[in-house]
Order: sequence, then C-alpha cells, then structure tokens
Amino acid sequence: MTGPELYDVAVIGAGPAGLGAAVSAAADGLKTIVIDAQTPGGHALASRVIRDYPGFPRGVSGAELTGRIYEQAATLGATFLLTARAVGLSSSAEEPQLTLGDGRTISAHTVVIATGVTPRRLGIASLEALSGAGVWYADSISDPAMLTGEEVFIIGATAAAGVAALQLAKYASHVTMVVRAASLEAGISDTLTTRIERTRNIRVRTNTQVVEAFGEGRLEGVKLRHRVSGTMEAARTRALFVMMGADPNTDWLKASLQRDDDGYLVTGLGLQTSLPRVFAAGDVRRGAERRVAAAIHEGCLASRLARRSLSEPVATEVAAAVSAGP
Repeated sequence: MTGPELYDVAVIGAGPAGLGAAVSAAADGLKTIVIDAQTPGGHALASRVIRDYPGFPRGVSGAELTGRIYEQAATLGATFLLTARAVGLSSSAEEPQLTLGDGRTISAHTVVIATGVTPRRLGIASLEALSGAGVWYADSISDPAMLTGEEVFIIGATAAAGVAALQLAKYASHVTMVVRAASLEAGISDTLTTRIERTRNIRVRTNTQVVEAFGEGRLEGVKLRHRVSGTMEAARTRALFVMMGADPNTDWLKASLQRDDDGYLVTGLGLQTSLPRVFAAGDVRRGAERRVAAAIHEGCLASRLARRSLSEPVATEVAAAVSAGP
C-alpha cells in the first residue's frame, strides 16, 4: 500500500454518538471506520435503564441499546478498529489524516469526533471495584424512580449533583450529598442551594469525604471521614453517584481544533469544528446535551452533515461559522 487507506467517514469514538454516526454513515453507503481503544458503548454501558429513547416503552439498558446499534453499524458495513487510539489529526494533506497510537495513519474525506468525556475519579480502589455495582460515575440520573425508598449518596458539589439530589429526593428515602468543601456555594448557585436546603430528605455533609466503599459483589455501604475532626463513620447505602464533573477527551486535538477554556470542542452551525469537514458530536462538544439519546441523535446528524459536505466545496469561512456558536 502506497499510502494510508482512505475512507469516506472516520468516526473517532465508539460511544453513543460515535455509534449513531457509524450507523448513519454506513446506511448511506459511505465507507466508514470507527476508531476506539475501548469497548463499544462508552459510559452508556453503566446506564441501567434509558427511558427517553424512542421505541422502548419500558426503557432499555445502555448496554443493550448500544449493543444493538453496534451490531446494526457492523451489519451495514462499518469497519471497527477497536485496538488503537487516535493521537493526532492533521489537515495539511488534501484530506484530514489521523495518526494512531501504534503509528498507523488513516485518511478520510470527513471526520466525526465523538470521543466523549472522562469522569473525574477519586482513585479509591474499593470504589473502583464496585463500579457499575452500586457505584456510578454520572452527570445525570436517567431513572431516579428505580431508587424509590433507597438511601442514596452523591459525591460532588457540582450543579449536576445538586439537580440529581433534588430529582432523587422525590423517590429515595434519604439523599446524602458528600462535599469536601465547607459549603455548597463554591460549585452550586444560590438558587439551587436554597432548594436543596429546603428539601427535608436531603442532607449535606460538608468537610467530608468518602474514603472507602464496602460490599460483597455490590455496594453495601461507605466509610466517611470528616476532614476537620478526622472522625470516621460508616454508612449503609446501595447507591452511590460520583458527580464531580468530567474532562473532555480532547488533549490530542489541542494543536488541531479550537477548544474552549475547559477543553470542549467549539462547534458552529452544523456541528462543524474549526477545520473543514471535521465535525464533533456528543459530550465532547461545547454545549452538548449530556444524555444518551441526545448523543446518538447528534452522531447521526453529524454523519448526515459529513455526507452533505462531500458534495460541497470546502467552506472558506469555517472560523466564522464556529464563532457563531452552536
């Protein structure tokens, strides 16, 4: 082979947005490759039930939904390269060119970036061991009613954590927010803080951190430490949500694409990034709606826009489109 293999669409990331993009592109008859070093499905694999995806009146697990979309994309002819990670993107050639971690290069007429985000983790081995078995890293709660009558713990003082606490309080017997800081105000608006304080079954444990999780095969409780007094305490719970925010997987693109101050890809009209024929979809994009159904939709839309761009001249005003915002 004299040069890198050429595809119509290269999708980077096999989470919900990437899988949606793969199905859409392959269904349109485009030569499609999906590149990811992780299991297809991304963070959706940890979603026990998704109730807002059309066609599933009783809901569907994230694993089943993304598994079906993966199978559909493969059946339609999409190629999956799940053994290497993209580490570079260049537009110096006639077509966008991707560099993989193993040194290979892949060229494509269009590229869809759908690398998602990485949740911030605590680095506690006992918590990691129970991930998906009572411990979840999340930005939102897809089905709070499933925790009716439960004692639920949330780690984090983000706006997402505050909203989740209020949602869960409608069903759970008690919701405990574990906050390292001395108050909620550092990360949550005054309005949201007031609503939390006025909800009788929400307790906010400030100056406190989770130092251990315990349980045989699934979460049964956590150990808490007060950061000022050093007091240790055990608490029973079968549901712990870590909601400390997330970081977009875009470090490999910092020299290639425009990002905002938090590292999210900046897109303009039509999910276009700062490079022609390079699109972004899902959580990696600034302003994205962080829900599985929304990510799948964005992925499908990005592929349709990519297909349209193949028959159009490369835009000369990409920067202007990006500055126009989403």
